[in-house]
Amino acid sequence: MAAWPTDTIEKIAATDDLRIAPYHPDGKTTGTPTWIWSVVVDGRLFVRAWNGVHSRWYRSAAAQRSGRIAAAGGDYEVEFTPIADAGLGRLIDEAYRRKYAGSRYLPPMVAAGPKAATVEITPRDAR
Repeated sequence: MAAWPTDTIEKIAATDDLRIAPYHPDGKTTGTPTWIWSVVVDGRLFVRAWNGVHSRWYRSAAAQRSGRIAAAGGDYEVEFTPIADAGLGRLIDEAYRRKYAGSRYLPPMVAAGPKAATVEITPRDAR
């Protein structure tokens, strides 16, 4: 799994403009980009699906494991890895609470449904 360059992950962490587009089963075309909240924990990028594991983009990301994101003025080929680690999940919760404090949408994003649909996004290796 590749790591984000420090300058890139810092830019992504400082913005609220991430759009996610997992690949379709053909591995070449993506779905319509979906705007989504993102957080960074220890230099790693995470997102959650508002509608939990039933979210269309989440199901595609979990099945295809790759796609594209647009964030902080850049477009990136990425890989998606579902996260189930409870300890890491608590750190991600705290990152959401800090970044989106005061938003009425925050409580649902740290609830069970979206927590079950947490994905790490990493840059795709140039293989």
